[in-house]
Amino acid sequence: MKHFTKFESKTLADTLIEKALYYKANPRVDKALGEGKRIGCIFLNPSLRTRASTQIAAINLGMEPIVMNMDKEGWALEMHEGAVMNKGTVEHVKDAAAVLGTYFDILAIRAFPSLTNKNEDLADFTFNQFVKYAGVPVISLESAIRHPLQSLADMVTIQENWNGDKKPKVVLTWAPHIKAIPHAVANSFSEWSLGCGHDLTITHPVGYELDESFTHGATVEMNQQKALEGADFVYVKNWSAFNDYGKIINTDPSWMLTEEHFKSAGQAKVMHCLPVRRNVELSDEILDGKRSLVQEQAKNRIYAAQSVISHILG
Repeated sequence: MKHFTKFESKTLADTLIEKALYYKANPRVDKALGEGKRIGCIFLNPSLRTRASTQIAAINLGMEPIVMNMDKEGWALEMHEGAVMNKGTVEHVKDAAAVLGTYFDILAIRAFPSLTNKNEDLADFTFNQFVKYAGVPVISLESAIRHPLQSLADMVTIQENWNGDKKPKVVLTWAPHIKAIPHAVANSFSEWSLGCGHDLTITHPVGYELDESFTHGATVEMNQQKALEGADFVYVKNWSAFNDYGKIINTDPSWMLTEEHFKSAGQAKVMHCLPVRRNVELSDEILDGKRSLVQEQAKNRIYAAQSVISHILG
């Protein structure tokens, strides 16, 4: 594994999950592995858990993490080839990424989609420009279409909380939101859940269908209550429309999960990647109740990142 950008195989996923659980029990066991090495965490967009967890993971391995908030502290970057840079951009990504690649042993990049240029977003254009020119291993801290570190932490959380003999029934349910939200977490969670062999059902209002390249093999059920029947894990996430790209076409508050939704899924655990709009996406009673795995997911972000960094360092 040179770069960590997506789900690659169940074999690799199993290895990373087991390594993450190992590090959770023994956070500093490999503190000499990254000695003398640096990881550059480059943020083109805001972050809380991803930023802090990746820094802690690197420190646990003996690496020096350096964070740059490029949207606030760096030069405005030009991403397009052949651009005549006589407007607002100051530095081309091919120059910036190449320089950063000489400063760091690993680069970790966070870049959100525009939600306006569908073709560029689907090509993961901004993120892949860094991969193209950095010359060192790159870890995705979320891109236009995927959030693999979040999904790895989600798979770790499911494994920790599942003792059944059968595949767990995992439900990804859309939730209302006041903003147009990217598809990255929903895409990635679908990709990893299916790749890890879980029984995945996706439920959402009409018009919120996801990109089928991420959801092929899942059951799609428009009736949320029916989808929740017999669920073991329920992952709550908003996303904007994919076909009518980036649009908000429904804000039905009845899709916000409350305890009333769990009459047919009495033992189901609830997951969310955070940040969460309380009492819009999820009710307080769920987030603060016994079903919630949300804080455990957030903690597992450290060990997911540590697993990936360790695997790249070899």
